Amino acid sequence: SFPAVQGLQTLLFVILLLVYTLTITGNIVIISLIWTDNRLQTPMYFFLSNLSFLDTLFTTTITPKLLACLLEEEKTISFAGCISQTYFYFFLGTVEFILLVVMSFDRYVAICNPLRYTIVMNSRACLLLVLGCWVGAFLSVLCPTIVVSRLPYCTAEISHFFCDIAPLLQAACIDTHFIEMISFLLSSLILLTSLVLTTVSYIYIISTILRIPSAQGRQKAFSTCASHITVVSIAYGSNIFVYVRPNQNHSLEFDKIATVLITIVTPLLNPFIYSLRNKKVKEVLRESVSRIVLPHSKGT
Repeated sequence: SFPAVQGLQTLLFVILLLVYTLTITGNIVIISLIWTDNRLQTPMYFFLSNLSFLDTLFTTTITPKLLACLLEEEKTISFAGCISQTYFYFFLGTVEFILLVVMSFDRYVAICNPLRYTIVMNSRACLLLVLGCWVGAFLSVLCPTIVVSRLPYCTAEISHFFCDIAPLLQAACIDTHFIEMISFLLSSLILLTSLVLTTVSYIYIISTILRIPSAQGRQKAFSTCASHITVVSIAYGSNIFVYVRPNQNHSLEFDKIATVLITIVTPLLNPFIYSLRNKKVKEVLRESVSRIVLPHSKGT
């Protein structure tokens, strides 16, 4: 019934708005802590602040429009808006995977070559690596998006809550098998290459950690990687499941659940995983909170 549907949409709106607010707040807190505290002015935290900035942009590509659609009678998006959403979704997603490789390389140098760490991961190298992530992703996603924007479409409706590649191809009037194959090859190249590079880094990292004689030393070395491994597992697991397969048209309903995980849940979890599993971030956060709370408590 219509009132029941409206009630469900209102509930979804409230939940999504709460999640979105938490995501933005969590990521802004991480960025603020890293940029204002000298103890966090290291390559690892510089990359982490980039990841938080990226997650903020990534979830903003999808969530505000989705929230507007839940309130409106007409669930519409302009064609230009749809293609822009597709572009930024894949562009920012690609930046994230290249950045996760860079972060695993940073941990590899820190643990496997600690004496050369400050030489290899100097500020210029870090800046160039991050710039490489953004430029590489920008160029790799540009051509496929232009191709998709030039397709003739038979229907003005797509079966999804945002402009993903599979529902767009499904709405096209022509046989999109060749484009699906190109999309599959590009997704495979980006996701699987970055996964292999990240895995190789961690094989070296884990073998180095296991050779550390003291249990305390092993635990300290592993704790710096634990949060990154968690984020990598969630990101690769959900994305490979949705995008690394030749036929993009099947099981769109199941894809919707997986893309909720990619677009809404992962950007929310990342700041909490990093802040809760990282001793230094927790310490800086605790001090920042006490600096805000204590003057108020003294004044009362």
